[in-house]
Amino acid sequence: MSQTAAGRRTVRIAMNGVTGRMGYRQHLVRSILAIREQGGIDAGDGTVIWPEPVLVGRRAYALKALAERHGLDPDAVSTDLDAVLADDSVAVYFDAQVTLAREEAIRKAVAAGKHIYTEKPTATGLAGALELARLARAAGIKHGVVQDKLFLPGLLKLKRLIDGGFFGRILSVRGEFGYWVFEGDWQPAQRPSWNYRSEDGGGIVVDMFPHWEYLLHELFGRVTAVQALTATHIPQRWDEQGKPYEATADDAAYGIFQLDGGAVAQINSSWSVRVNRDELVEFQVDGTEGSAVAGLRNCRVQHRSATPKPVWNPDIPATERFRDQWQEVPDNAEFDNGFKAQWELFLRHVELDEPYTWDLLAGARGVQLAELGLKSAAEGRRLDVPELAL
Repeated sequence: MSQTAAGRRTVRIAMNGVTGRMGYRQHLVRSILAIREQGGIDAGDGTVIWPEPVLVGRRAYALKALAERHGLDPDAVSTDLDAVLADDSVAVYFDAQVTLAREEAIRKAVAAGKHIYTEKPTATGLAGALELARLARAAGIKHGVVQDKLFLPGLLKLKRLIDGGFFGRILSVRGEFGYWVFEGDWQPAQRPSWNYRSEDGGGIVVDMFPHWEYLLHELFGRVTAVQALTATHIPQRWDEQGKPYEATADDAAYGIFQLDGGAVAQINSSWSVRVNRDELVEFQVDGTEGSAVAGLRNCRVQHRSATPKPVWNPDIPATERFRDQWQEVPDNAEFDNGFKAQWELFLRHVELDEPYTWDLLAGARGVQLAELGLKSAAEGRRLDVPELAL
């Protein structure tokens, strides 16, 4: 439970997995510590919501080093998750561990009565993900799943266009995500080696299809069918110790998603592609009245009334600069870090009971789409995506 004193609603948060890349950079430093640096979250009643992290992990020395580096309570670190969950002063459990360890830890946290906030995927399979959602509902706790890409500036601009009716009837969505992850022999890899071993929970479908599920669901409509082709383009990589290993997980996926309402989405995801686009992820949305290309931060549009009339003629060089024919969408707002923005919403949900929709059932939809995507690729066929309910 939270503790209120001197104008602060202190919320102690057990943060498990903060020594990892994502848990440390985005969740601890750029979210929780950034919230503290801004003075907390204004609750609107003269108090602020003040997050107090308790760092949990397997390596005590690494946790203590983090606490010292950032001026946190050196005693608020632990390698004993059970002991932390037994502490009544801890209100929220956050999980950024590797996927294989996540489900069991969340089960323990739910049983201990903690509110849950977690990275995705929430479990290694749909059955486990749904069970977590059922347990959380039965326990009457609050629960949320990180769906950070909804809060990217470029996609917030895209949502503004959708809400304003810019596109007319949306016909299609084309997504390109990825970059070249070095094999690890002559240059260090930018991602951990477990990402490329299926036995350790790795694979780009497991990683990225949950993102595509919530983006498509929130912006364009529920995914009703999926057809996917996966590949392991780089069969051998080198781990953090410089030892070669067999890459058993998919490092590229090519997916087609049928959406409720009739639009079609096609999204390529790859860690084996060299970037020839403005940003690491881009989505082109085409509608009857206009089109847009949105990335991490930028968004460009071309309205029906300003659409040029190109003519196919392979016998002469292109006479138009097609990229120059698009108009930049202005910011019209200040955009915060997406992870931090969602943390603030979740903590307001916990403390003030404000609405929050991205729960463990939403997380289960992402696990479902990844599971069906892998099955589609294995069987070489299109699969329906049933609607989930508890």
